[in-house]
Amino acid sequence: MDKTVKINFKDIVTKEYPIGTNLKQISEDFKSYFNYPILAAKVDNNLCSLNHIVNNDYTIDFYDRSSEVGNNVYNSSLQMLMVVAIKKVFGNKVDVIIEHSIDTGVYCELINMTLNKEDLENIEKKMHELVESNLDYHKVSVARTDAVKYFNDKKQYDKVSVLKYVSNSYINLYRLDDIYDYFFGELAVNTGNIDDFKLTYIKDNGFVLSGPTVSNPEGTLDYVHHKLLFDTFLNYTKWGRKVGLVTVSDLNNLVSQGKYDEIIRLSEVYYENQISQVSDIIYKKMDTVKFVLIAGPSSSGKTTTSKKLEIYLASRGFTTHSISIDDYFLERIQTPKDKNGEYDFESVEAIDLELFNDHLAKLVNGERVHLPQYNFLTGQKEYRGKYIQIGEKDVVVIEGLHALNDRLTKSIDSKHKFKIYICPLTQLNIDRHNRVRTTDIRRLRRIVRDSKYRGYSAGQTLKMWRKIREGEEKYIFPFQNTADIVINTSMLYEVGVLKIYVEPLLFSVPEDDESYPEAIRLINFLRNFLPIPSDNVPRESLLREFIGGGCFND
Repeated sequence: MDKTVKINFKDIVTKEYPIGTNLKQISEDFKSYFNYPILAAKVDNNLCSLNHIVNNDYTIDFYDRSSEVGNNVYNSSLQMLMVVAIKKVFGNKVDVIIEHSIDTGVYCELINMTLNKEDLENIEKKMHELVESNLDYHKVSVARTDAVKYFNDKKQYDKVSVLKYVSNSYINLYRLDDIYDYFFGELAVNTGNIDDFKLTYIKDNGFVLSGPTVSNPEGTLDYVHHKLLFDTFLNYTKWGRKVGLVTVSDLNNLVSQGKYDEIIRLSEVYYENQISQVSDIIYKKMDTVKFVLIAGPSSSGKTTTSKKLEIYLASRGFTTHSISIDDYFLERIQTPKDKNGEYDFESVEAIDLELFNDHLAKLVNGERVHLPQYNFLTGQKEYRGKYIQIGEKDVVVIEGLHALNDRLTKSIDSKHKFKIYICPLTQLNIDRHNRVRTTDIRRLRRIVRDSKYRGYSAGQTLKMWRKIREGEEKYIFPFQNTADIVINTSMLYEVGVLKIYVEPLLFSVPEDDESYPEAIRLINFLRNFLPIPSDNVPRESLLREFIGGGCFND
């Protein structure tokens, strides 16, 4: 009698299978639990491809594109599908660089040819043909030296440079049809499940590749162009090219030569110049602008940016004041609750909008206002003698989750507002086909800060991230287009510094923790970067908001 293994699915049902059965075959028995095709599996809390063969009793779970893990697998598979389609249409001399996220997609540029709309239609057509062919993504373990030789022969020197800093003797490549590529993370088992996507022409050689998202898994939404955000990304990308820092290997080369101080100075100057330019714009509008509103997603550096901006404004003769939106929370008993019955402090409805707008209107009229201070222990606003009154050269800086939402400031005329959206919009890529996700940068920052200042473990922060993202998509991203300007808070060097702090925290996540697979993914991501000591990070640096030792938070 053939030997069998017992497979327990999420403690819901247990079934037996012959030893040697792969997860793709097993997933067929559980697809009714999912709304979309299963893309990957968690086996005893380890993320696995569906090609994985079971030889022992396991507890398993599966992921489709509606989950963050499954959506990452979908998008990585989609990007390889696009790379292969481009090679099939234009030949091996033409390549694509996958730059950065924008709206619900990723911005890409063709290399070695000029792209037009007809070319893009041909790429999309070829991608659909590859989907209909239901080709397998083959995961292949090869010696690192053999991979280097292969990519050297193909003149893909960006991948050669990345692999130089990989310490593993063997690495995983993926093959689709007859094309091999190096991709970070797991891919799907075949192209048949990667059937929903759109390509949108931008200009010159640029286009956006979009697919389903976690918040909209049922289909790919039309791309919405956010010009201000896009131009900020593009300017940073062009600057990165000018200073010779495009990929992680460019960064690692300088770090290995001990030249990281130079990168730190370059990054800090770029960031400071943005704040200086913003203060110049506000100065030119000093007759009308009374409120500077700063918003951005979690761990984007709102605190440091607002405090630095106050200093720059003061140097131009302004008297600055700050108001915390958090001090205007409703009394705890009035706070709305979410679908789980928990207080929803991220909702704009959790703010005492009537009081906040009343105070703003009074300030504009030159009246003296007694500001509240919220007591988070009692859940009530308290008045402790903090008054402000603004004059002709006074400006109030307000930073917070809802700062760009006009409901928060509906009592004052738009001419009195200057809106700033901030986010770490990283332009650094691992290689041409593997980008560094802005979301991952913020996640690493948040893990370090939560550990240092709030006593949270990495596992706890990772568990919260889904809810954090839901709040951002509901209360921040819809208003980013209303900003007057975007400040990019990304630092070229920061992952190298964060690695020293965050890697031990990620290794501390227990194997039975639900966030363990995500911790391992981030650990593997960090392996692409050489560590950078934090000694020479300036005390006034935005990065100090997360790693500590700064003059604004310590």
